[in-house]
Amino acid sequence: MNKSRSDTLEILARLPEAAPRPTPLLFIHGAYAAAWCWEEHFLPFFAEQGYASFAVSLSGHGGSRGREHLDTLSLGDYVRDLEEAMALLPGAPVLIGHSMGGMVAQKYLEKAPVPGVVLMASVPPQGLWGAALGLAFHKPRLLRDLNRVLGGRHVALDTLREAMFAQPVGVDRLTRYYRRMQPESHRAIWDMTLFDLPAPHRMRRVPMLVLGAEHDSLIPPSQVVLTAGAYGTRAEIFPGMGHGMMLERDWQSVAERILAWLRENGF
Repeated sequence: MNKSRSDTLEILARLPEAAPRPTPLLFIHGAYAAAWCWEEHFLPFFAEQGYASFAVSLSGHGGSRGREHLDTLSLGDYVRDLEEAMALLPGAPVLIGHSMGGMVAQKYLEKAPVPGVVLMASVPPQGLWGAALGLAFHKPRLLRDLNRVLGGRHVALDTLREAMFAQPVGVDRLTRYYRRMQPESHRAIWDMTLFDLPAPHRMRRVPMLVLGAEHDSLIPPSQVVLTAGAYGTRAEIFPGMGHGMMLERDWQSVAERILAWLRENGF
């Protein structure tokens, strides 16, 4: 695994042993996480399939700059991080965004096209309000605990399990992930809720794959369907999975669907 920095912007890279396919992949993490969430499974999987695979930690996350002023960072700042990371890659990438990372990818399409976009359990273009209301009514304790993490406070290990996983996950793995979770920018959360939502009519239309998880507590299938409808495509929902699709036990079924889509589109 290689790691590079652009003025302390962390980018993880996994390259294939042979000459890579012409279109690289850039993975964008969700809230409370960083590039590390792609490192365990997705980066090596796609590198083995011939793709130059990269994951960026947005400002204030992981090993990137800006942790000391995380709460001032906006969704627009994250889009500029994405632009900066893309400029370092060997070619224009397919963007693969999870949760908040999917919203960052959508906002980027207001500025410029990319070869394609994969949205995994992404915040819909309508924003977080609907998902937050669903949590408030059906899982108020989880919503309360997520707000505690947002402010940098500790919560029970089971909160991470409930938020991210529907399939079995060992305590050792769960603890390892928990230790790498972090606060999120209040400003970015408000941008995704109300103040800086994407405008699909201004976005470049590119090939898009929209994926969700049957038992996702944070971005439920109904929200994934909204996303797909906004872009004139069909939502694909993975049975028996939770929000952390790249870390779930059956992560490979998601990776293989993305791989098939990449090949179908000639990437």
